[in-house]
Amino acid sequence: MTDPLDTLAATIAARQGADPETSWTAKLLAKGAEKCAGKFGEEAVEAVIEAVKGDAERLTEEAADVLYHLLVMCAARGVTLDDIRAELSRREGRSGIAEKASRSSGDA
Repeated sequence: MTDPLDTLAATIAARQGADPETSWTAKLLAKGAEKCAGKFGEEAVEAVIEAVKGDAERLTEEAADVLYHLLVMCAARGVTLDDIRAELSRREGRSGIAEKASRSSGDA
């Protein structure tokens, strides 16, 4: 069975450079990374609202939107799902506290 995130990432990659009149993904990407980031932020806020409300079904829907828009935003800057996986693998087995402390800016 194919991982849905792999399928989604491949679809997003295939839509880069496609006709923005026929593809929502192409339309977002054509507007640039800043627009993609803004849309990701909107979706993240919607997910937070549903988490606070406690509606698991709506949270699931919004979480799917967040994942989609995260991958579109990353694609707009040339970051792939494989890049993200590699970073997660690099962090595996490491305390989140230690990981945060190791970052140069010290930010979350």
